[in-house]
Amino acid sequence: MLPEERERERERERERERERGERERERERERERERGEREEREREREREREREREREREREREREREREREREREREREREREREREIRKNNK
Repeated sequence: MLPEERERERERERERERERGERERERERERERERGEREEREREREREREREREREREREREREREREREREREREREREREREREIRKNNK
């Protein structure tokens, strides 16, 4: 092989190596981009789960407030019945 041919062959090999390196770097950038997207989707899912947990806690607090209002209404009814008993007792 002539020196010029060897030089051209070495140049082609260097070009192939450069292209392989560039493809590998591009694949790595793509993997990093995909990893970032997956991580962001997971963070968003976690934020949504936390929002749902907070909505459930708020619903539970509202149910508890309603139970407390019902207990207070029952106590008020009981006080009213007691007053009525006292009135009847005093009217006898």
